Amino acid sequence: MQNASGPFDVCIIGAGVSGANIARRLSAYDLNLALVDSEPDVSFGVSKANSGIVHGGFHHNKKHLKARLELQGAMMFDRLRQELDFPFKRCGIVVAAMHEDEMRAIDQLYMQGVDNGVIGIEMCSRERILELEPKLHPDTLGGLWVPGGGIVEPYRFVFSLVENAVQNGVQLLTGFAVSRAARQGELWQVEAADGRTLQARYVVNAAGLFADKVSAMFGAEDYTIKARKGEYYLLDRMTKAKPDRVVFPVPTSVSKGMLVIPTVEGTVLIGPTAELVDDKRNLATTKDQLDKILSSARTMIPAVSEYDVITSFAGLRPTLDEDFYIDMSAKVPDFVQVAGIQSPGLTASPAIGEYVKDLLKKAGLKLLEKASYDPFVVKRPHVKDLSPYEVDELAARDPAYANMVCRCEKVSEAEIVAAVKAGHTTLDGIKYFTRAQMGRCQGGFCTYKIIKIIMRETGLSWEAITKNSNASQILKDVL
Repeated sequence: MQNASGPFDVCIIGAGVSGANIARRLSAYDLNLALVDSEPDVSFGVSKANSGIVHGGFHHNKKHLKARLELQGAMMFDRLRQELDFPFKRCGIVVAAMHEDEMRAIDQLYMQGVDNGVIGIEMCSRERILELEPKLHPDTLGGLWVPGGGIVEPYRFVFSLVENAVQNGVQLLTGFAVSRAARQGELWQVEAADGRTLQARYVVNAAGLFADKVSAMFGAEDYTIKARKGEYYLLDRMTKAKPDRVVFPVPTSVSKGMLVIPTVEGTVLIGPTAELVDDKRNLATTKDQLDKILSSARTMIPAVSEYDVITSFAGLRPTLDEDFYIDMSAKVPDFVQVAGIQSPGLTASPAIGEYVKDLLKKAGLKLLEKASYDPFVVKRPHVKDLSPYEVDELAARDPAYANMVCRCEKVSEAEIVAAVKAGHTTLDGIKYFTRAQMGRCQGGFCTYKIIKIIMRETGLSWEAITKNSNASQILKDVL
C-alpha cells in the first residue's frame, strides 16, 4: 500500500487524461503534489476507452469553454509528442456528406470552423473528398476537410503524462478511493476507503464519472453526472477498410456520430454509439449495437466487414451540461471543479492543465518554477518499430528483446518487463502500456506468458494476478 507524505499543496483526484495533464503541468513548479485514483492503475476510468481523436475545432461554437480549450489543446500535441514519446499522428479529418441536406450542414460546420480560427479547413466537392479519402463511398456528395485533426493512443498518452509527473516529484496513489473529506483549518483532510489519509491545501476534482459524488463529499456544488455509453468495434490491421483519414459522418444533435478511425497503431476503430445508461459501470456490448455500427460505417466506407472485427468494448462519457464545468467552487474554499469532461475532452486536456493552473494561481497558489523540471521521458525501444539489425543490437545487450511474447503486436519480453517495472502489474495495465494482447488473437497466445512474467518480476502469486482490479481475478483455485 502506498503511503502519502504531506501536507500537499495540491491533491488531484482522478488520474485520467484531465488529472494527468493537470498534475504534469503543476509539476513544473516547486510544489508538493499528490495524484490519486480509485483504480489500480492510471487511465482505467473514462480515459481508457475513447475514440483517440485529436479533434479539429469545428464541431462546437467558440462561445463554449470546451471549444476554446479544444482549439488550444489540439495545437499542443506536437510538442507533447516530442517530450513524452506517445503514439500520435496528424492524419487529418474528413466529414462525409451523403445527401443534399448534409451538404447544408457541412456549410454550417465550415462557417463555424472558420469563425473558430481552424487552420486549413476546406469545403470539398465530391472529387476533392474522394481524392483525400479514396475509401469513401463513391456516392459521397462532398464534405469537409480539416488537416489539423489527428489520432492518438489515449492510454499511452496518460501513462506518459503520469510517468513524467512522477519523475518531477508528483506522488501517485492508486487504489485511493476517496470516501470522506473534511476541512481542518486551511487544509483539506482526504480519506480513502482503505483508511489512508492525506492533507492538502487545494483539491482538484477531476474524478470523471464520479465527480458529482466527490463534490458532495467535500460539501461543494450539487450536480449529477450521467453516463453516456459508447460501444466500439476494433477491426484487424489487415482490413481493406482502413482509411487514411479519420472519417466523420455529419453530426446529429446528440453526438458527433459513428466514425471510422484509422488508429495510430494500424488497426481500425468503428463507433461509438451514444446511449444514456443508469449504471456508471455498465460496459457491456451487444449484437444490436454492433449491427448499427457496421451499418453506419458502411454508408461511409463500404469495405467495412464484420469478419474483420477482432474485439468489442465500451466506454462511458461523463455528461453534465452542454459545456465543461471547470471553475473554483463557490461553496467551499480551495476546491476546483473539473467535471463533465466529455468529447472533446482528450483534445482539450493539455489546455485544461493550463486552465486549472491559472485558476489555482488566481486563488492564491504560489507558483515558483522548478529549476530541476524535466519535460522529457526516457524513450523506450519497441521491437515492432525497429529493423532486424536494431533488434539484434538490443538483444546482444538484453536477450529478452529476442523473446517475442506477443506475436500479433510484436512485443518482446523486455518490453513486458519494462511495463512491470513502471508499476503496471495488471493484465490491462500491461496491455495499455505495450499493446500485448491487442492483436488478432486478443491475448490467446500471450496471456499465460505475461502472467508468468508478472509473477517472476513482482513475486505476486497466480491468485493475485488480475485483469484490471481486485474483482477481476484471472486464475482461481476451485478445489
